[in-house]
This record gives sequence, C-alpha cells and structure tokens, in this order.
Amino acid sequence: MNEKINSMKEELAKDIENTHSMKELADLKVKYLGKKGLVTELTSNMKELSIEERKELGKLSNEIRTQVTDSLNQLEAKFQEEELQKKLEKDTIDISLPSEKIKRGSRHPFNRIIEDVEDFFVSMGYDVVDGPELETDENCFQRLNVPLGHPARDAQDTFYIDTEYLLRTQTSSVQARTMQENQDKTPIRMICPGKVYRRDDDATHSHQFGQVEGLVIDKNVSLADLKGTLELFAKKMLGENTKVRFRPSFFPFTEPSVEVDVSCFKCGGKGCPLCKQTGWIEVLGAGMVHPNVLRMGGYDPDIWTGFAFGTGLDRFAMFRYAIPDIRYLYTNDIRFLEQFDRKDEENEIK
Repeated sequence: MNEKINSMKEELAKDIENTHSMKELADLKVKYLGKKGLVTELTSNMKELSIEERKELGKLSNEIRTQVTDSLNQLEAKFQEEELQKKLEKDTIDISLPSEKIKRGSRHPFNRIIEDVEDFFVSMGYDVVDGPELETDENCFQRLNVPLGHPARDAQDTFYIDTEYLLRTQTSSVQARTMQENQDKTPIRMICPGKVYRRDDDATHSHQFGQVEGLVIDKNVSLADLKGTLELFAKKMLGENTKVRFRPSFFPFTEPSVEVDVSCFKCGGKGCPLCKQTGWIEVLGAGMVHPNVLRMGGYDPDIWTGFAFGTGLDRFAMFRYAIPDIRYLYTNDIRFLEQFDRKDEENEIK
C-alpha cells in the first residue's frame, strides 16, 4: 500500500508540472478525487480487510487525499492569480487621461412641483395626507355627493376592478376618508397630492396624472378665505405678477363652485397661442364644501363650513417648464429629463 501511495505522489507531481490551464486542472481533480479517482480507489476493497488494516488504510488514504487536495488548491490559486495579473495588465487605466463626466440623476419636474406645493401649504399650517390609489366607489363618488347613476360620473370614466373597487379618479377620496377618520370632528386643514386615473390620452391629458386637492373645514369659513388662499397659491407657483380670475361653475361636491383661471404667464395676459388669445389659462376648480358632503363626513353643516380645491400637478409642471406634451413627463427620456439637472433652476418662473 505504501508503494502504491508513493507511486501516486510521484505521478501527482508530474501531472501538476504538466498542467497549464484551469481546464486541465479540472480534469486532474476528476482523475484523483472523482468517484472513480485514484484516491477513491484506495479504499475500494475496505470490506475485505481486518479492523487493524482498515484503520491503517483509512489513515493513509486521508493523508494522501489531504495532500492531493492541498496541491490542487495551490495550483488553482496560482492560475487565478496569473489570470488576474493578465487582466490588470490588459485593462490598465491611464490616470493622466481626462475623466468622463459621470451622469447623475436629478429631481423630476413632477417631483419639483409636488415639493413646492407641499412646502407652500405646510407653511400655512396644512397637513399632507396620503391615501390608497385603489379606492372604493363609496369614497370616490358616493361620499362626494355623486350617487350611482349620476351624470358627473361620465366625465370621470375610469378603471374599475369590480363593482366596488376602482382606481381613484381624484384625490378627493382622501378628503372623504379624512372626514370619516376624524372621530373628534375637529377642524381640518389638509392637502392630498397623488396619482389619479381617468380614461384620457392626448397631448394635454393622460390616463394617469398627478393631482393635489385641499380641504379646510372649520367654523365661519367663507368663500373669501378660499379666494385668498388660491391667490397666494397661484403667485407662489407661477410668479408674483400672476392675476387670478374666478368663474361660476358646477361640481357635485361643492356649492357654490368656481373655476379658477390665471393670467397667461407667457404673454402676461395680452393673448397668445398658449392661452388661445384670451389672456387666461384655467388651472383648477374649487368651491365651498357641499352640505351633503359635510353630513356624510359626520359634520353638521349648520355649525361647520369649509372649502375644497383641486388642480393637476402635471399642468403646473407644463406651465412652469414650458413642456408642450404631458406625455414627456412619463417617457423617462434622458434627453428630456437632463434639462432639469440644474442647481439654480434658471428655467423656473420666478
């Protein structure tokens, strides 16, 4: 047995000397350590030996297996080191060459608008409230004074999951939730920015878009409070020279209701293609909270009043950054997005 092991050691030394690649090394591992390898064969007749012979053979086979394994591992480490050195020599970097500019991310124009809106209203004492995008028909319509079969639903035809759940058409559903969850029925001052979904798709409309809605409920809240809030908001978002116009309108969840226009920031109200020569651009809808909505939210309309407003965040982004097509905001085109990678934000309206 000792002669057989010595012979194997000599053979192993020659094989290692003649091995020059990882593939040859893999074959060598099979030759010595495989199921039918030379080291394994040493114990193939173990059953025929006595207990003493088995102990002796086991000891010798373990020693030679350890020696073979160590030798092959050393050879493998040598090949790996040589391969790494070749790669380093081949991929040498000349540190004296000018470096390439590393592309970095920037805030998306949509996110810029959301942050500005939140900063403005938080400074006025509002809370920022979030809600689910998958909403119930009750919260999305019924608690906003839009019962089943109401014609106002047609203008917000949206994506239903089943008869009860749908992708919300407006963030007003968060207002309905907030009124319900306010168990103490204390004053509310909140905004709810987020994504909403409607069946639209053209240059100025998208099936998915951003919206922010605000709700104030307190005692002795009037339309004058709403007008003052929205005038400050418009000036903050579109510039101090912005003028605001209120026009009577209809929304099921407010009474009275108004459409809010701002003076065209491009022509200053003189008339241009952007404002269709009118000098005004419609930006949001608002009004005093309807008594039915207050009742369904648990507020007595004889004691409490409030106002609500809503606007599309995408439209403000388009106005501020002169974006001609709303779909640019969702294409993830680096050529479009890199225009907003500026620290001083020179392209924003001051």
